[in-house]
Amino acid sequence: MLRLGFPVIGVTDLDRATAFWSAALQLSTTEEWASPTWRTLVAPDGARALALMVSGSAPDPRPRQHLDLFVDTTPEQDAEVRRLIGLGATDPGWEIYPAEPDFVVLADPDGNLFCVVDLSRAPSS
Repeated sequence: MLRLGFPVIGVTDLDRATAFWSAALQLSTTEEWASPTWRTLVAPDGARALALMVSGSAPDPRPRQHLDLFVDTTPEQDAEVRRLIGLGATDPGWEIYPAEPDFVVLADPDGNLFCVVDLSRAPSS
């Protein structure tokens, strides 16, 4: 039976990406499926949550697939955006927001785009 696994993000610096995503999402590393080019990150309950894989290709500036990270309120979104920037995320200067966005686009330290979505304002109009 086919099952959905977990998201895999291509990165150039595995240690830096592991530190960022572990801190961003309160995940930890596991030795399961670990190698010099792969890290599996798990949730506090031990469930696989995210994988990081060394990649030589550049991040896509307009990815068709990306991570959405959810928060429940606008103040929480503002606080999480500030916290993630403090961890090393950057504002990629996203220019194609809708008129009333429920999301903020950020880039991880490798330049991979992701969104912080305020569920109280979703979906964007």
